[in-house]
Amino acid sequence: MNPLDILQHKFKISFRGFDVREVDGFLGDIADAFQLLMNENEKLNNEIEKLKQDIEEHLKREDTFKLALLNSQSVLEQMKDNAQKSAELIIADAEVQAEKILGRANSRLFQLQEDISELKRQRIQIEVRIASVIEAHSKLLEMGKEEQKAIDEEDAKIKLLVQSA
Repeated sequence: MNPLDILQHKFKISFRGFDVREVDGFLGDIADAFQLLMNENEKLNNEIEKLKQDIEEHLKREDTFKLALLNSQSVLEQMKDNAQKSAELIIADAEVQAEKILGRANSRLFQLQEDISELKRQRIQIEVRIASVIEAHSKLLEMGKEEQKAIDEEDAKIKLLVQSA
């Protein structure tokens, strides 16, 4: 039923019935009020539809945000895992490098100790050689002094002989 139906509705006229103008006026008022109610109802239905669409959009956005949040959390977890693995690799590599450096340092230390021992042995040999050279020269000097003494004695004998003659 719509306002036009109300306005066009005709009642039977009977003897001693209602005043036709009064009934028509009342029906007009009712039709107007009914029209206002129908307009308001249509406006509210349109608003309900718009709100339903807005709710659907918000729900879709919420789902999108939830999905984005879950993806972000997943990516963050992957990044943390990757960072942890990367840190573990760096630490393992550093440990390997440290072991290599320590190995080289220990090898170098051993080599230096060997070199020091060799230099000490060579020093002892050189000291022994120098001592033997000094001893040989001392003997030569001693022999030279004895020879000189013998030459001086012979010279003295010759001088005595030359003077006595």
